[in-house]
Amino acid sequence: MTGADHLYFRQLLAGRDFASGDPVARQMVNFVYVLGDRETGEALLVDPAYGVRELVELVGAEGLRVTGALATHWHPDHVGGDLMGHPIQGVRELLAIDGGVPVHVNREEAWGVKRVTGASDSDLVLHDGGDTVHVGSVPITLLHTPGHTPGSQCFLVDGKLVAGDTLFLEGCGRTDLPGGDATEMYESLTQRLARVPDDTVLYPGHLYSADPSATMGETRRHNYVFRLRTLDQWLMMFGDGF
Repeated sequence: MTGADHLYFRQLLAGRDFASGDPVARQMVNFVYVLGDRETGEALLVDPAYGVRELVELVGAEGLRVTGALATHWHPDHVGGDLMGHPIQGVRELLAIDGGVPVHVNREEAWGVKRVTGASDSDLVLHDGGDTVHVGSVPITLLHTPGHTPGSQCFLVDGKLVAGDTLFLEGCGRTDLPGGDATEMYESLTQRLARVPDDTVLYPGHLYSADPSATMGETRRHNYVFRLRTLDQWLMMFGDGF
């Protein structure tokens, strides 16, 4: 039996599936993902934020235990911290549960995660694009996709792309926030993600569309960000951020 054969994968919507009483969670419509190995009982949380203990308990109810976290990027609605005066649970609270777990980040994103969560160097595991993280025997490929932030990363696992704020079903992450770069975003969408097959299912960081997921082929056909064929066209429309 391969790792993919016993992959546990779950998409959870903040404000609905957990943290249902949190008005900020309901407004921000963040997704949190659980990637696990049913055989070993290990699980990783992708972008744990809002009701962190509730997330851990949800995983436990499935017979799994949280052994680490993956961060797509440092923004507080994904890893916790202060969001425009609203405190959001996240990595800080996860590290306080049962002695803490390793948090996997792109090395370009470590500064931001530490700044907003209070995590220390010893709490973080730094990665480069192309690295593989295992949960049990399930391999997860880390894709460095800068643009929304310098160290934004996506996770490729068993025909699924967990994309954070790099790519949504409709649109992509803003580039006018600190660390954003429109040119890098264009390269990430058209070059760095080009090797992801059309039948791969895209799972975004927010519910910004009617559907919670779609194939990359459908997304490439229908998402307006793929209609601009050159960098010059892209920068004419999105160069000032969007």
